Amino acid sequence: MTFSLHAFSSSDTAFDVQAAALEDPRPHPTEEALVQFGRAVMTELLDVLGDSALEDVQAILAESLIGAFHSAAGRIERDGDRARDRMRSLERDFDGSELADSELQEATLATRASDVARLAAELIRDAAAELYTTATGEVWTAWRGSRRGTVLTAAQLEARQALRSIQARRVSENDPGGPVVAFRAAPFANTEADAHRIFDALNWAKSEWPGMALATTGAKGAEKLAIQWARQKGVTLVLARADFERHAKAAPFRANDELMALDPVCCLTLAQSLDAERAGASHPFGPALNLGQQAQNSGVRHVAIRGKAG
Repeated sequence: MTFSLHAFSSSDTAFDVQAAALEDPRPHPTEEALVQFGRAVMTELLDVLGDSALEDVQAILAESLIGAFHSAAGRIERDGDRARDRMRSLERDFDGSELADSELQEATLATRASDVARLAAELIRDAAAELYTTATGEVWTAWRGSRRGTVLTAAQLEARQALRSIQARRVSENDPGGPVVAFRAAPFANTEADAHRIFDALNWAKSEWPGMALATTGAKGAEKLAIQWARQKGVTLVLARADFERHAKAAPFRANDELMALDPVCCLTLAQSLDAERAGASHPFGPALNLGQQAQNSGVRHVAIRGKAG
């Protein structure tokens, strides 16, 4: 078989091979070009807004830009699902006629093309998100729905979807795929000392459970550091977000209930900053203490992160 774009080479990525296999006479951007575009568009936005009167809303605009590519990937995927349903229907009712064969080929091609287009949007999204994190230290996470990972990032799952998959005992894109380690920490525990101990604790957890998924609420500060670690390590992320609109002040504790419902093998908590000055100016973080208490009551291993001895 020959392909209209180019013969495969050892430097072709999985995306490049998948795109070339479509045999579309129009050229597809390479994975490298898509990644460069994602980084470039984020760099341009940050350069334009930085040190300007719009600097205060820079994070909102940057995360909205990433979110736009995320939404586009979802919309393309839904179109692909409809094409996939049509392809299955045509396969089921196939009568061997030339018309049926032509329709089946068209539906199959539309399905494959949609998969490539969705992956292209995800590559742009993840490249922009990676650049955003590198430039600002902030971590973007999808507010709604799950997100499969590309070569740049790990997968992100919604806690409720992961829980349903665990309860159903079935393998799906919403199954964490391994033991769950829950992490809850004070938002103000984000100093350099805190970051080192958080990463030490997470690295220890990964050594204990190599196939672990990390479950957290995605709150600002310390938990964003944990999300950044998961992205760097390619660890599946499960988010149990606090829903303040529904649960008001109880939202952080309801999120803990979701974390415990995932049947974690271990709960890591950091209720107080390890920086002496910051710790002296704040009270221990209640939701982290609560998760630790829930773990102990349930017989789940609990590790409270502390400073290094000596």
